[in-house]
Amino acid sequence: MNQNITITPRRLILLGIFGLMSVLTYGFAASNTVPASVAGDGEAAISGYTVSNVHYGLDTTTPSNISTLTFTVAPGIPAGGAVRVSVATPVSYWAAGACAFVPGVGSSAVTCTPPAGTTVLSLGNLRVVSAQ
Repeated sequence: MNQNITITPRRLILLGIFGLMSVLTYGFAASNTVPASVAGDGEAAISGYTVSNVHYGLDTTTPSNISTLTFTVAPGIPAGGAVRVSVATPVSYWAAGACAFVPGVGSSAVTCTPPAGTTVLSLGNLRVVSAQ
């Protein structure tokens, strides 16, 4: 049994389209670029901070209100870290921008400005949350 394969114009056109699509697909795939990235996995112990030298500054106009809260955190909070403070029971944290600190290695001095009208009598406990 012999089969003759005839090349018709229709088969030539299909073969040409297939070849062209192959070349275009390869060219498109070859032009893709992926930026370099970093990935990893690891673990480390989470240790706490030590808060010391806590000082409440009284408002000069209304001494029953506090105007500032300062304290020291050790080890130092790195750049990009965050500090949030609550002095109320139940816990109600001050706004994210209320505390400012200078990043440090050994320790960081933190200064917080409480919401207006925070009274000495409203102080229930001091809760400091800090993270890198």
